[in-house]
Amino acid sequence: MSLIGNIIWILLGGIWTALGWLLLGCAFCISIVGIPLGLQCFKMASLTLAPFGKEIVYGGGAPSLLANVFWVILAGIPMALAYLIAGVLNCLTVIGIPFGLQSFKMAKLALLPFGSTVR
Repeated sequence: MSLIGNIIWILLGGIWTALGWLLLGCAFCISIVGIPLGLQCFKMASLTLAPFGKEIVYGGGAPSLLANVFWVILAGIPMALAYLIAGVLNCLTVIGIPFGLQSFKMAKLALLPFGSTVR
């Protein structure tokens, strides 16, 4: 079931979103200061490309908490809201519910990426 969900996800726009995250990560990694942000963008790209069958494990500690506070203030809220809106729109139909649930998973990661691991 994960394979079918991922194929449909990729065909309906997941590839473009993942490429956007990948390009953003490369842009951040140009400067040394932006490397931590770039790594989080690469994490989002891997989840956005094929979200079905993957889980997110949260952890970290004080450094991750501090980084997440800055991330939420600077970029996390708009990204999480976009994924939440996409999730709600997907959940309006029965067929879209699995895709909406994946959007909700990405919204949480977009809000708190530091200290999390995608498995």
